[in-house]
Amino acid sequence: MRIMALDYGSKRIGVALSDPTGTIASPLEFIPARPEDRFLARLREIIAEHDVGRIVLGMPRNMDGSYGPAAEAVRAFAEKLRAAIDLPLVFWDERLTTAMANRFLIEGNMSRRRRKEKVDQTAAAILLQSYLDSPASS
Repeated sequence: MRIMALDYGSKRIGVALSDPTGTIASPLEFIPARPEDRFLARLREIIAEHDVGRIVLGMPRNMDGSYGPAAEAVRAFAEKLRAAIDLPLVFWDERLTTAMANRFLIEGNMSRRRRKEKVDQTAAAILLQSYLDSPASS
């Protein structure tokens, strides 16, 4: 069973997958968030193709740990996801994952255009690796 991570954005949603042992996270792709039915169809394809057994959803938090408007958008998205897909869903702190992903891609000398294409899925992989490295993933 693999674990999938989603880095939610209003325009694009980054997707990452664990290896079958649940040890290593890898970026997979980003899926346009709209139209929603097309997003859900692609997500179902990935889940079936990769034998996904759990979804980790990035929960945005402010630096002081509080939740803001972005967290409310993720909660609303999670409700739609739960209604459409019958898998356990875990919220995971995503603070600074996008900044870390951008820094990683810049250090890899990736062009600005390519970074824009890769940042969401890279942030999802960072989020997933954080989850996999924690005791909560067991």
